[in-house]
Amino acid sequence: PNIQVGEYIEEPLEPIEFGRIGAQAAKQAILQKIRDAEREQVLNDFLDRGETIVSGTIKRMDKGDAIIETGKIEARLPRSEMIPKENLRVADRVRAFVLRVDHAARGQQVILSRTSPEFIRQLFENEVPEIEQGLLEIKAAARDAGVRAKIAVVAYDKRIDPIGTCVGMRGSRVTAVRNELGGEQVDIVLWSEDPAQFVIGALAPANVESIVVDEDKSP
Repeated sequence: PNIQVGEYIEEPLEPIEFGRIGAQAAKQAILQKIRDAEREQVLNDFLDRGETIVSGTIKRMDKGDAIIETGKIEARLPRSEMIPKENLRVADRVRAFVLRVDHAARGQQVILSRTSPEFIRQLFENEVPEIEQGLLEIKAAARDAGVRAKIAVVAYDKRIDPIGTCVGMRGSRVTAVRNELGGEQVDIVLWSEDPAQFVIGALAPANVESIVVDEDKSP
């Protein structure tokens, strides 16, 4: 036919008898595709915002994991990423760190964590505005989730006490973080470029009698 690029061709087709069951199956398949596309778009919008900590409500429990509804998405908090002895239940409000996005057969799923060292780092960044202002930095964080955590901090302004700033007035800032972590003990130590000095601070309150630093980088 005399047709140009961009034009449409219409040809009549003989009607196909699907039957009631076939028509219903086709309808369900189309609706499922639409729901999958909408869910993927919502997830992509969430990921584009770059959120690192989310708050939500536990919608249901699935084999020990908590399915958390946060905004328009459902995220999974695995049992292994919950703080030990933490008893989470349906309808509880929780906050967690966005650990990763799993690419499963039924699409992408956001995986959360409450045990990651990055969680405590982000909690302090939310509580301590001096970090966002660039006056203070958390150089390292380590956790024995549910028991004890340590963060190493450094100040870029000589007028700022990095430890006191993170502790807050009457301990308000560190207490807010501890409460979120179920009472986990939080130690704040000074960061040092000197490995020996940093280890001494990190091991506090233990007394360090001697340190041998192996500076040989060969295998």
